[in-house]
Amino acid sequence: MSDVSGRFVLVAAVFMATATAMAAAVHDYGEALSKSLLYFEAQRSGRLPYNQRVRWRGHSGLTDGLEQGVDLVGGYYDAGDHVKFGLPMAFTITMLSWSVLEYGEEIAGAGELAHALHAIKWGTDYFIKAHTHPTVLWTQVGDGDSDHYCWQRPEDMTTSRRAYKVDAENPGSEVAAETAAAMAAASIVFRRAGGGAGDAHYAHLLLHHAQQARRRSRSLPLARKKGKSLLFEFGDKYRGRYDESVEVVKNYYPSSSGYNDELLWAALWLHRATGRREYLDYTDDIIGVL
Repeated sequence: MSDVSGRFVLVAAVFMATATAMAAAVHDYGEALSKSLLYFEAQRSGRLPYNQRVRWRGHSGLTDGLEQGVDLVGGYYDAGDHVKFGLPMAFTITMLSWSVLEYGEEIAGAGELAHALHAIKWGTDYFIKAHTHPTVLWTQVGDGDSDHYCWQRPEDMTTSRRAYKVDAENPGSEVAAETAAAMAAASIVFRRAGGGAGDAHYAHLLLHHAQQARRRSRSLPLARKKGKSLLFEFGDKYRGRYDESVEVVKNYYPSSSGYNDELLWAALWLHRATGRREYLDYTDDIIGVL
C-alpha cells in the first residue's frame, strides 16, 4: 500500500477523528470539523462554484488533460503543491464517505453534512472524468519534481500539467482498486442522502463505474465468473504496480506493499454497496496472499 502520510490524507483522518468526538465539551470539535472541510475547499482544482467559501481561491487547472485530449478539470490538489495524485485522492474520498456513513447524524448536528457531501462529490466528479474507458484510468496530473521547485498560486502556475494514466498495457491495480472503493463508498452516501432523484441517479452512476455486471469468465486464479466492477475488474484482471507504470509517482506515493490490500479494500466496499456475495468470497481468497 502506498505511503499516504501527506497532509492531504492527514486531513481526512482528522475529519473522521473529530466526527467521533462531537459530544466532548472541552474543545470545540464542531469548529475543528468545519475547518477540516474548509481545507478541502481550499484544495479544489478546476472551475470553482458560486458558493465557494474560501474566497481567496480562484479557478485553476482549466486545461488539465487538454494535451492528452481528455477533460481532467477538477479534483483536488495534493497538499501545498499543484499536483493531482489519484491514489491519495481516492483514499481520502473513501475515508470521507466512511465518515459520513458512520457519523452522519453527528456531522449533520454540527451543520456540516452538506459541506461533507460537497467535498465527496468534488472528488467523485473528477473520478468519473478520469475513468475514460473500462481499462483506462487517468491517475495523475502535473509533475511533482518541477512543481516543487516553483512557488506559485495554482491560479498562476506555469509548470507541466502533463497527465498520466494506467491501462491494460500499463496496469495500476492499487489506484484502480482504490478509486473503485471510493466510488462504491460514495454511492452508498448519496443513496442514503435522501436528496431525491438527483442523488439516486448520481449514486447509480457511481456504482456504474464501480460495479456493473459483466458476464465474462477469466483465467486469473482469484477471478469469478460473475461480473465485477469496471474499475475493480480492471485492477484485478490487469495486475501490476501502478508506480511501475507511472514512474514519476515513486518519489511521492510509491507502492510500498503491493496491490493486494487495495483489491481487498475495494472488494469489501463493493460488497457493502451491492450486497453481492461474490465480493465477500473474493476477500476470502485474497486474504491468503496478503
